Amino acid sequence: MSKEILDEYPELATEGSSTISQRLTIANQAVTEMAKEASLACFKQWGRPAEDITHIVYVSSSEIRLPGGDLYLASELGLRNDVNRVMLYFLGCYGGVTGLRVAKDIAENNPGSRVLLTTSETTILGFRPPNKSRPYDLVGAALFGDGAAAAIIGADPISKVESPFLELSYAVQQFLPGTHNVIDGRLTEEGINFKLGRDLPQKIDDNIEGFCKKLMEKGSNLEDFNDLFWAVHPGGPAILNRLETTLKLKGEKLDCSRKALMDFGNVSSNTIFYVMEYMRDELRNKENSEEWGLALAFGPGITFEGILLRSLG
Repeated sequence: MSKEILDEYPELATEGSSTISQRLTIANQAVTEMAKEASLACFKQWGRPAEDITHIVYVSSSEIRLPGGDLYLASELGLRNDVNRVMLYFLGCYGGVTGLRVAKDIAENNPGSRVLLTTSETTILGFRPPNKSRPYDLVGAALFGDGAAAAIIGADPISKVESPFLELSYAVQQFLPGTHNVIDGRLTEEGINFKLGRDLPQKIDDNIEGFCKKLMEKGSNLEDFNDLFWAVHPGGPAILNRLETTLKLKGEKLDCSRKALMDFGNVSSNTIFYVMEYMRDELRNKENSEEWGLALAFGPGITFEGILLRSLG
């Protein structure tokens, strides 16, 4: 939220106003602009032209329209009109890892393909005017943020042209039965209202060890959690603290997640990519860095998304 937006749409600051149309007008344009900027920056690092993109996976919980943001983004980027598009809507915080899993499946089953994975989120749909009866709204305002991210996923990289830094080795999605009300989001005429159960960190805590071991079984003699590098979506400090304690991780193992949370906040599906960017730099600069790692995210369902990663550095 900004002064400029409130000057143009003062009704957003009025409790009980029907503002979903105004919010979507702002959000639909904003997520496309942010996604385009992130994608162009990604192309620059990749070193190949946009015309080489064969598939696009677009993730957002911040827009509602037909056609979806995948088409608008493809047009803005000048992608081929036969690019294969997938739109992943309203997955929440685990959407980025879901996008990686879907892009991995596409790349592995379509030889020579290059998948542009883009995530883009804004908090405008969930903004609520200040209200003394809801002091906890301030926590959400401080925790959540806006942003976008992009990555290129493919198989069989071209030598001396492409420089991948991670292999997506194995992916798992799992939901916890009977927990669909723990993270509850409802679209109303005032926007999206979220309710987070206080037992969310405990639910994750109770199930995370078994989930991680399921991923590690697909690696090479992986038994100790501290032998891995960790890219965990930082939903909030409590989740990171509990995961660190439950898995008996060394203090530095979640540094990239904590840094992303501190620098950007919880930016929903984007955040895992901010964590992975910090992880890329850490692995490159670290002597005897770990070969294997885990990318994890949690969201509505309660849904766990995880990928076993292998460093190519």
